[in-house]
Amino acid sequence: MNQQNSTSADFSWFDHSRYGMFVHWGAYSVAARGEWVRNRERIPQDEYARLYADNFRAEKYDPAAWAALAKEAGMGYVVITTRHHDGFALWPTATSDFHAGRVGPKRDLLKPFVEAVRAAGLRVGFYFSPADWRHSDYPGSYYRDWPGTGDWCSPDARARMLSCYREQLVELMTGYGKIDYLWYDGCIPADLATPEINEEVIRLQPHILINERNGAPWHVHISEQAINPPKRRDMRWEACMTLNDNWGWHAGDTNWKSAREVVKMLCETAAGGGNLLLNIGPRPDGSVPGETVRILRESGAWLARNGDAIRGCERSPFTWNNWGRVTVRGNRVYLHIRNGTGRELCWAELKNKVLAARWLDGGAPVKFDQQGERLFLRDLPVELPDPLTSTIELTVEGAPEPLTQQTTFWIPGEPAA
Repeated sequence: MNQQNSTSADFSWFDHSRYGMFVHWGAYSVAARGEWVRNRERIPQDEYARLYADNFRAEKYDPAAWAALAKEAGMGYVVITTRHHDGFALWPTATSDFHAGRVGPKRDLLKPFVEAVRAAGLRVGFYFSPADWRHSDYPGSYYRDWPGTGDWCSPDARARMLSCYREQLVELMTGYGKIDYLWYDGCIPADLATPEINEEVIRLQPHILINERNGAPWHVHISEQAINPPKRRDMRWEACMTLNDNWGWHAGDTNWKSAREVVKMLCETAAGGGNLLLNIGPRPDGSVPGETVRILRESGAWLARNGDAIRGCERSPFTWNNWGRVTVRGNRVYLHIRNGTGRELCWAELKNKVLAARWLDGGAPVKFDQQGERLFLRDLPVELPDPLTSTIELTVEGAPEPLTQQTTFWIPGEPAA
């Protein structure tokens, strides 16, 4: 396992925050049909540049407003797509003429982003795709499967691609001060990954956190559009999820997740000891859809009231139940109740003695009674006090432990849900 490298960097900020903002924004936003539009519609490069890159103007781009929204949502870091698979760079790269300094906005879009995120007290993350549909040496710009290692037209073509994206990464790692997180995507064919490139990134930014998608060395496992904690309990991981069904702006996609669903995802990732990286897709002018703002503010207000039950939580030893999720931090156990059970809730998983119980929001005490293996929480309101999720904090004696370990889910051999 290549999870750790030789650096002594402190990644506690990542483990504490448990929540970040993902931003997909670029020339594809003008098409308003998602970030894969060039590949899906087989758009020629000159047409893509003329119709979309040239008209990507970022007239209302206000990264300070993005950072303020992330802060209000309770997030700890922001990751932006510096260059997606379409090859359009948001900074004036010396490696091509297909970048925001020359085309569309005609200015560096990353510099104000980094400054705004830092000013808000948040950590800075750069998404980067080694795959580049624009590059003449990249195999398979219109493939329906990702290209394989045998699809290079020659060893020299692969070498030129490696050299190009290495140079772009050096620009990103040397031109914007401290970068906290390098979020790789599109690292296909697999032999685009070479340890020397990540090692160089770490030499330039010794404190940086790197996800696993471009090979060793790396620190974070990624679960995309699903919340699947890795089997290794000591592995740092992150679930990246969309607010609707697309990453980039799609004018026709109105399938928004509710604030209640966002809170559920936060509880699930924190219970697994992981982070939620939740995506927004700004419009091409840089404005954020009103639905996005409303959802993040509403779920952020919940997190402001219940943040102790999410931030810094460790992987929970407790498994599924029919009323919600359970997170743990130190000798605190948090019961996130989504489905009310009437005036009484029985939880029969906890091995520890309970010392105290209270509503996390407001601190009002909750009556409880432990009878053998069963904990009863009594005199609960029939209508839960918080429509998003109501959280009860238990203070227990010692480190939280389950009565029984669950190793399968109904069918022997399958991983527990």
